[in-house]
Formats: sequence, C-alpha cells, structure tokens
Amino acid sequence: MSLEPEGYLPRLVDKRVDRYLRIFGAVEIAGTKWCGKTWTALRHAQSVSYVDENLALAQDDPSAMLTGERPHVIDEWQRVPAIWDVVRHEVDRKRGQRGSFILTGSSSPLVRKKDELPQHSGAGRIGRVRMRPMSLFESGDSVGAVSLAELFDGKFEPAQVKTTANDLVNLACRGGWPEAIDLSAEDAQEIAREYLRRFRTITAPSQGKDPETMGRMLFSLTRNLGQSATYKTLAADASDASAEAVPSESAVSSYLELLRASYVVDEVPGWLPPARSAKRIHTKPKRYLADPSLAVAQLALLPEALLEDWQTFGLVFENLCIRDLQVYAEAQELCGDVPVRYYRDSTGLEVDAIIELADGRWAAFEIKTSEVKVPDGVASLKRLRNKLTQNPRARVRPPEFMAVITGVSEYAHRVEDGIYAIPIRALTA
Repeated sequence: MSLEPEGYLPRLVDKRVDRYLRIFGAVEIAGTKWCGKTWTALRHAQSVSYVDENLALAQDDPSAMLTGERPHVIDEWQRVPAIWDVVRHEVDRKRGQRGSFILTGSSSPLVRKKDELPQHSGAGRIGRVRMRPMSLFESGDSVGAVSLAELFDGKFEPAQVKTTANDLVNLACRGGWPEAIDLSAEDAQEIAREYLRRFRTITAPSQGKDPETMGRMLFSLTRNLGQSATYKTLAADASDASAEAVPSESAVSSYLELLRASYVVDEVPGWLPPARSAKRIHTKPKRYLADPSLAVAQLALLPEALLEDWQTFGLVFENLCIRDLQVYAEAQELCGDVPVRYYRDSTGLEVDAIIELADGRWAAFEIKTSEVKVPDGVASLKRLRNKLTQNPRARVRPPEFMAVITGVSEYAHRVEDGIYAIPIRALTA
C-alpha cells in the first residue's frame, strides 16, 4: 500500500520517478528544501526512514536506514553520506534488483572531509531525478493547453488564457512552494523570507560561512538576476561597507558552491552548436534563484511595489519562466543533461533560453512580460535562426520551433511558420 500523503498534488516528476524505479536499483530525488521531495517520494513508496529523526543510529549503523518494505524511502540521506554507499552495495548484492530505494536530499553531501564523501558515484545503480518548486501547471495556474512535447513533435493548437499584471505579480510573489499555493501573495512571502532566513542563519554557519556575507551574496545575486555577473562584481557587493577587505574570488566561489549544492541558485550555462564547440565552455553562466518568490523576498518587495517597478518585475518574471521551462524540459523523456541553456554571442545577440533534447533537436525561447513585446522577441529569434542555419558550413540543424513566452497576454497563437507566442499560463510539459 502506497504511503501517498493525503492531499498530494501530482508532480511532473512522478512519471520519471516511476520510470527510474523500473530501471535502477535506487532513485535519488534531489532539489531545494520545501519543494515537495519527501511527499513525492512517499507517493511511490511502501516504507520510510527519516535520517533527521534517527541521526545517531544512522551515523552508528547506516544500514539500519535500509530496513522496511520496498520501495523504501531514506529521507535526507546526505546527513549521513555513508548511506549512499550502503545503498549501492545493497543494490549490487543481487542482480536485477530494481526499485528498492528512494533517497531524498535538499543538498549535496556538504562535508569538508574528503574521506567522508560517498566512495562511488552510483552510476548504473542509482538514477537521479531533479525536483524544483512547483511550475504553474503543477500548482493549477496554467491551463496546460500548449505542450512542450507536442511542440517538439510539430503539434500546436491555439488557446486562450487571459492574464493581467496583477495575476503575474501575485504568482511570482507566491512562488511554487507546495505549502504556499493556497495562500495570498503577502502570506506566501513569509514562507520565502523564512526560507532565506534559515539558509543564512542555519545552513550557512553549519558549513563555515558567515551569515552576513551570505546575505550580501544573495542580495548581489538577486540584483544581478539572470545576468552572468563576474566574481569581481559579486565580491564587491558581498564586502562589508565597514571593512576594508573585499572577499577573494576563492571565497566568492565557495559561497556560490554552497548555494548551488543546496539548490538555492541555478546556473544556466551558455549554448552554441555544435556540441563540440569550445565556445560553450567560455560562456559564463547566468544565475537565477530556485523560485521567483525568493528574489522578491530578498529585495523586500510586495506586489504593489513590483507593479510600480515593472523593470525589476521583468527580472523576476524571467526567473519564473526559467523555473517552469526547467520543470517542463526535465519532464521530457529525451531530456538532455542540461535541460535549459541560453545563447549569447560577440555581436550582442542574446536569446533567453534554449532547450536541447538528447537526440539533438532544439528550440529557442524569448521571455517578454507582455504581448506588446512579442515583435521584439520574434526579431531576436529570427536573427538566431538565420545566423545558425544559413551558413551551410555550420552544419546546424534548424530549430524544431521557436517561441516568445509572454506574461500579460490572452492568446497562445502562431506568429508565423515555426514561431509561436505562448502565455506562460498556457504552457506545460
């Protein structure tokens, strides 16, 4: 009998978890705190061990956490990294043993001693599923009339979903936290603020980081949301105004690593076909927070303030769209290793998001807060397509489709052949 919690809302990762349980001996569900990992794991499980509640036992005997009917959940396994190797050895013990364990974690094993890390990657034994805060489709705020999978298959039907500026701002402030979806934007912001406070005052010090410096790092990342800010920029923002010293690049790097390992910050790398191009490596990543509500909370803004500062909201809206595109891309059966990238070249041409599937098919997206900006987005997309596909020596396949993701809008429609305007509240996987 499943341990599915009462009131569980289906998630797009459910299908991938089911598939991986058929393929691998164990499945890891990894993602930011409070995004719903434990509930999703229980949805697929028959028993559970909570490492937090049995920490001393888990440290003394990691194998005790494996006891229970299978599939068996081991919640917050990274608190005792040795559990990983114990699970791997148990899976190896018998050929064809699949779907035995589900491991959940809100961070990588953040330990400073190398000999305490898992000794094996788990490749071939433990499949990994990334989980994020709820997309608008999962929270019931997108009608889901336009499917990313169907767009890749050349299918599209026009749809209507009217969205006002107030709607957008409230959705961004509320965020995708499962415990917040039935709250007002103002009340939900308390959850986002508490998330940031706990990260600064509990997680950061537990890993040897100064909470005040971490707070300034988060502010800098939010101020540079969706930008490829340099370490020098981040260091300047993270320095204490009363101190002469500016954090070193290595210090900035260590703070960023903690933010990435805790899934608080997402880095979106650059994209340039073909896959072997060295330019991929040299393009600095753009950074977003795990959820747009965190950006709003960090900036100490409320819906009314965002409505009066539409330029800042544009950055928050882009964060919301990138979150949803990542969720929808990761739900594709042929999802690549990096679900979403962006394009920027030396001529100044930039496109907000590229989704590339494992079979080489790709699509490009521009993000605009309103329908009136669709022509600008279409122009950028066409420049990208022309630049990449008109030169026969480049050997770049054309995009399967291109789209402008819109905020304040009413219709999902075809702009011209292969190019669409799609309200974010019409999109799904």
